[in-house]
Amino acid sequence: METEKRICASCGAELKEGSLFCTNCGTQYVEEKKKGRPKKEETPAEPSIDVEALKQEMRNEFLKEIKESEAKQTSEIKASEQGVTAFKTKLKIYPILSCFVTLILCLIAFGFFYNYYMKNLVIETTKTVKEVTVNDKGISDAVEKVYDATVVVESYVRGQLYATGSGFVYKADGNYGYILTNDHVISKATEVKVLFSNNKRATVKVIGSDSYSDVGVLRVEKDKVVAIAEIGSTDKLKVGDTAFAVGAPLDSSTYGWTVTRGIISGKNRAVEVGATNSRASSVMEVLQTDTAINSGNSGGPLCNSNGEVIGITNMKLASAQIEGMGFAIPIEIAMRNAEKLIAGGKVTYPYLGVTLLDREDGGAIVESVEAKSPAEKGGLEKGDIILKIDGKEVTNSSFLKYNLYKHEVGDKIKLTVLRDGREKIIEITLSSDGPKA
Repeated sequence: METEKRICASCGAELKEGSLFCTNCGTQYVEEKKKGRPKKEETPAEPSIDVEALKQEMRNEFLKEIKESEAKQTSEIKASEQGVTAFKTKLKIYPILSCFVTLILCLIAFGFFYNYYMKNLVIETTKTVKEVTVNDKGISDAVEKVYDATVVVESYVRGQLYATGSGFVYKADGNYGYILTNDHVISKATEVKVLFSNNKRATVKVIGSDSYSDVGVLRVEKDKVVAIAEIGSTDKLKVGDTAFAVGAPLDSSTYGWTVTRGIISGKNRAVEVGATNSRASSVMEVLQTDTAINSGNSGGPLCNSNGEVIGITNMKLASAQIEGMGFAIPIEIAMRNAEKLIAGGKVTYPYLGVTLLDREDGGAIVESVEAKSPAEKGGLEKGDIILKIDGKEVTNSSFLKYNLYKHEVGDKIKLTVLRDGREKIIEITLSSDGPKA
């Protein structure tokens, strides 16, 4: 009887006799049913596992991951190297860029500094920068400040106009305005009138005058006053500073309120003034100016470039050989004496109580000594030659009085005198003024 072959339903291999499983794939053999017989129930074959393929796949996956990791690391290293390279490049560029930006900022800053500061800077080589009022308009603004305060002073003798001069309103109180002028403008007048810039005339009261300082003070009702001058100072005045005068030279009806301009030519000038009908010869301390001053300007204001009064014009040197030498009383001296005149009607000076003669080779000779005078009490004798006062040389009697009058009553002075061929120092206490030096 022929044995029936059994074939594996999965792989088609012939099964060994008596074996229920395929030796090739391991699938269980299921016998088919014939002629209504039921087939044997098949048992699902277990899936075969290719271990080598699995190992190879795992190896490939591992190698892939290694390659990807290496590639990533390589990329990161390259990126890092590029960053380092860029950083090094920046380190080289930044100092150059910084210097360039700093230079640009400095140039911009200097441009602003030059445009807004250097262009407007006025430089003096030895003094601080100061503002001045002198410009392309001249001194018109300064003139306006004193112009209406200036007056024409008219001196009358027995109802007739005798002389004219100038003056200016320097202060006012509740009822009156006060006018400064020169003593020599009003010394002979029996009546004085002033003409204001508004062409109105008023009769004024003479408060007082002093022939030695050549200062006079007038008083007028306050409602007549047009303007009051601004008073300055000579303390900070410098030679070369601008100065101008306002006055009425020559014919006041034609040349009233004439303005002339010049500079300060000298300060603290000790100028000897010859004797006149109203005064003995003396020495005055004055400002010198080349501002044009003519007859009729006397008593008017001499002003600085700010329109402040710094002096009272009072005289000039006149001859064919001299030009531009005018003088003014410093405002401090004029104001001090004006206040004394308002307070008491006169200016007092210290005196020695002697009469003097000038010595040809310098010094002042004592011609006589007044009894009970400061000179007699101090031991000064007739025939003494005064050589110095407080150590200052005495060139003549006028300069002696000039230095003497710088003192106040009660001061002590030292006179160096020549007596019997020997020099001697005499100390004298000054008292109030008398009829002699």
